[in-house]
Amino acid sequence: MPVLLLQRLASFVATLAVASLLVFAVLELLPGNAAQVILGDSATPQSLAALEKQLGLDQPAPTRYLAWVGGLLQGQTANSLSYDTPTAELIAERLQVSLPLAVMAMALTIVMALAAGVYAASQHNKAGDVGVMAASQLGIAIPNFWFAILLILLFAVQLQWVGAGGFPGWTEDDGGGLVDGFVALLLPALALAMVQAAILARVTRSAVLEVMREDFVRTARAKGLSRGQALRRHVLRNAMIPVLTVGGLQFGNLVTGAIVVENVFVLPGLGRLVFQAIANRDLVVVRDVVLFLAATVITINLLVDLLYLLIDPRLRRPAR
Repeated sequence: MPVLLLQRLASFVATLAVASLLVFAVLELLPGNAAQVILGDSATPQSLAALEKQLGLDQPAPTRYLAWVGGLLQGQTANSLSYDTPTAELIAERLQVSLPLAVMAMALTIVMALAAGVYAASQHNKAGDVGVMAASQLGIAIPNFWFAILLILLFAVQLQWVGAGGFPGWTEDDGGGLVDGFVALLLPALALAMVQAAILARVTRSAVLEVMREDFVRTARAKGLSRGQALRRHVLRNAMIPVLTVGGLQFGNLVTGAIVVENVFVLPGLGRLVFQAIANRDLVVVRDVVLFLAATVITINLLVDLLYLLIDPRLRRPAR
């Protein structure tokens, strides 16, 4: 067990290091630089050179990479060129929207997917199974931004139950509150969850059907357990590994891939921050946010690996 943990942690560190190199290298390949954007096309070569020196852009790429990584390891981030604020503060501020949105979307995804997938498996080759699979295929085919627009038209424009966008804040000092913040994130979370739930429902159905065909399940049925009892006691736990794999990837996707939905609902989250930073050529923010998102996905994958060890005792046994 300790050896497995060390292997997972070593893989985590190595993957994160490679991700930081890729993020830095890709941004380095982009034409132009932040100094040109700040000063504009009419800037003189002297003023451009002075600003590049001030921003550290005159240093070689390896030096700037080591300075960036060294600062992150010490808990220090550079100031945003647009906001004149450390990127860590910007990320922490925007996470107050993006993280609850991702958690709400993941909760909706799990509830809908497990219910639909287990039901479809229990009704294998019957009308319920065919209906769930048809609905999931439709859910996969519909882009989440288009579904978000439909939700706005129905619940905000036609029924007028909620606002069409914006975020009031989590506290009364910001003009909102917990209930107002939850309501503002409900439609975006549903828009994000529909596609992910459709995918996870199909994975859940396949995993449950595969386990139900195993010998130990047939033995449990032969001992007198009903189909539902065998499903609850033996099938679900053994079917969770592929579901966890996809679910972990989906949660990372919900955190990192909500740019379009956040812009549709005008939410001040990480996705909108990246969108604005790209428009403003604020590569300092883009670099730190992208690395943060990559680290989030890598961390989630590490946690999923650790959950494997808890769920399946066979994975804790040393290889022969």
